[in-house]
Formats: sequence, structure tokens, C-alpha cells
Amino acid sequence: MAARVVPTRWILACLAALFAAMPAWAQMVQARDFAADARLASQRNIPLLVLFSEAGCPWCERTRKEFLLPMQRNPEYQAKVIMREIEIDGAAALVDFAGKKTNHAEFARRNHVSMMPTVIMLGPRGETLAEPLVGFRGADYYGYFLDQRIDTALAQLRARR
Repeated sequence: MAARVVPTRWILACLAALFAAMPAWAQMVQARDFAADARLASQRNIPLLVLFSEAGCPWCERTRKEFLLPMQRNPEYQAKVIMREIEIDGAAALVDFAGKKTNHAEFARRNHVSMMPTVIMLGPRGETLAEPLVGFRGADYYGYFLDQRIDTALAQLRARR
């Protein structure tokens, strides 16, 4: 009995269709224009939470699915933070905090991000507001560490006003 070989293109097409069919709440918002995001964050006096991820990273996927997507749907966190994602191996176009055109990979390089996942809390000028949360050591305390970073970033912003 011969094994049936499924063409790679067919598998990729199915995955692309599945991803496109996912509801908006099941996806992180890809960073496109940090200058515009920064204006909104400044108006609301909240930080930007940026997830740096890469394709095929199972820890990035766990961070996204188990923590960030539920937070994104929670009104309490919507009032505390604006979430965006940077794919470090992607060439997606991006406007940085200074309004200059760049891409995801270059932005990650400029922020010295090399381990995935990394979560960074940024202020309206692109400044880091809390210690980056690097890697995923397990779900037990990850939410606690994430909340610590958010609270630290909020305190930094509120101390300026």
C-alpha cells in the first residue's frame, strides 16, 4: 500500500485560508504605524505592549494564545495597554515612532531583540518603560510577570503627568 503524498502548496493554502477565516479577536494586531499608535497611547496615557515573535515559534504561539489574546479581549486590559505584534523574520512595512518607514525585521534589530518571544512595554516616543519579558519559561508565572511589566509601564507614564 503506497502512502499518499499531500503537496506542500495545498497544506499552505489550507493554513492560509484557516488563518484568514479567524475572527479578529483571535489574532494579535500586527504593528503597521507606531507613530499613529503612539498618538493614541499618549491620548489615553497608556503604554504599547509589543510582542516580538517569529514564524514557527511554539513559545510565541503559547504567549499569544494563552495570555495576550485573552488580555486583548478583556476590557480591563483594553484600558491599560495597546497591543501590537512584530514578526522579526517578516518584511512587513512599518512606520516607526519617528514617522520613518522601516519593516518588522529592522525594527526588531534596532531594539536588540534576538530571543523569542519578547514582550516590550513602550512609551509614546518609543522608549522602554519596563524590563523586557524575554522567553517563555512556562505558564505558571508568566501572567504575573506580564502584569508586573504593564503596571510598571503605567506607573512610569503616570509619574510624568
